[in-house]
Amino acid sequence: MTNIEPIQKDFKMNTINISTKSKNYNVYLGENILSKVEGLTNYSKLLIITNEDLKELHLDTLKKHLPNIETHIYIAPNGESAKTSEVYNDCISFGINKGIDRKSMILAFGGGSIGDLAGFVAATYMRGLPFIQIPTTILAHDSAVGGKVAINHPLGKNMVGAFYQPEQVIFDTQFLSTLSDREIRSGFAEVVKHLLIADPHFLQKIMNEIRSLDDLTNNQLQSFLKRGIEIKANIVSMDETENDIRAHLNFGHTLGHALEAHLGYGNLPHGEAVMIGMIYALHLSKHIHHLEMPYEKFIHWIESLGYQWRIPKNIHFDSIFERMKKDKKSSGHTPVFILLKELGKPVIQKIDQQLLRESFYLLQES
Repeated sequence: MTNIEPIQKDFKMNTINISTKSKNYNVYLGENILSKVEGLTNYSKLLIITNEDLKELHLDTLKKHLPNIETHIYIAPNGESAKTSEVYNDCISFGINKGIDRKSMILAFGGGSIGDLAGFVAATYMRGLPFIQIPTTILAHDSAVGGKVAINHPLGKNMVGAFYQPEQVIFDTQFLSTLSDREIRSGFAEVVKHLLIADPHFLQKIMNEIRSLDDLTNNQLQSFLKRGIEIKANIVSMDETENDIRAHLNFGHTLGHALEAHLGYGNLPHGEAVMIGMIYALHLSKHIHHLEMPYEKFIHWIESLGYQWRIPKNIHFDSIFERMKKDKKSSGHTPVFILLKELGKPVIQKIDQQLLRESFYLLQES
């Protein structure tokens, strides 16, 4: 487990505003900031949706900050196993049996999978309940912000979902100290994604500073998370429901989601799948747009951070291509990719199947 150092006392809480057509709300980022969960006494009941690991690790910490009103706790499976139609239906039934009504509030307490599940429950239960995102992983700095909520379908990731914004996001970094190395690596991949599509100068900064995720300090981490959230906030404010530039946030996800679905949800962590997808997209960008970047230096850097960036062996392109055609961005059964014309300048593009095939096998493990 990576040892994230305690935060320096001079690091203040950050407040990042998310402004969309449907709602304005704040993301609070800092350590020991659960006191920012406010206004809960205005609700009749609370429904906390969390998972088995969080129940043991951190649920008591959260409960200390909650008001003395009727509270019910739904424990979902860990990881992507929470994002199934069976778990979703069970969660709805749990809420009905506990008398959760339209004056109730839902708290999503966990990583990306819990946020997606709880947000989709909130969006659909009695046609919509308010909810608060309380993320506990680095990965959730991306998924908890912007209002995308969903569950998976056997044929594709996040195929059943909605755009539904939370009331607020409380990103308390005290919970990150218990993350495994793999969870930290998975979350950090989304930080890298934000910088590749929007801030190459900040990317160069972290490539110079971070040689090992084992040495990552809380101050550094909060700085990176803040920048990632700011980038996402800016994009979401311009395109809340992904009609245009919000698709840029899917850089690396076309192949990444296909690999996750093919290998079975949870077997390849989301961030690791996205990193593989980003290398694939960078390779395609070099071929199509002659992208200029220190590609070999970037590969060496992510290897030093522990990423396996090659496409896993014994996977046939045709199987992955069929899944990519079912991706939400696809058009006319043709996969659509986010590529880079330059670092920080993404573009949405269809790509010839033969080039996708050649690139796939070129980047696959031997």
